[in-house]
Amino acid sequence: MDERKRPLFMIGVVCEMFHIHPQTLRVYEREGLVHPSRVGGSRRYSADDIERIRMIVNLTKDLGVNRAGVDIILRMRHRMESLHREMDEMMDHLEESMRDEFEKRILEIFEEDE
Repeated sequence: MDERKRPLFMIGVVCEMFHIHPQTLRVYEREGLVHPSRVGGSRRYSADDIERIRMIVNLTKDLGVNRAGVDIILRMRHRMESLHREMDEMMDHLEESMRDEFEKRILEIFEEDE
């Protein structure tokens, strides 16, 4: 399992980290903003969850964004990350294609010299 996804932190620890009430985290979960794992019946938050909560708290407390706005921002961020991954894959494919074409041309040049 990816270390960033490993459920480690209990709700009380997370609340202390961000100085928020446990009910706040439960509301975030109920509204689909976070998705903690369940281990032995209790919520456990991963490093990825912690980073997401950090962003939510920053948006709500520091910037005054309401939860509907947070949801939109998180969805847009997720979409942007997906598009970035797609772009990276396309660039890798393009680079591989260009490398193959370059090697092919080099071989043709050497064959002409013989």
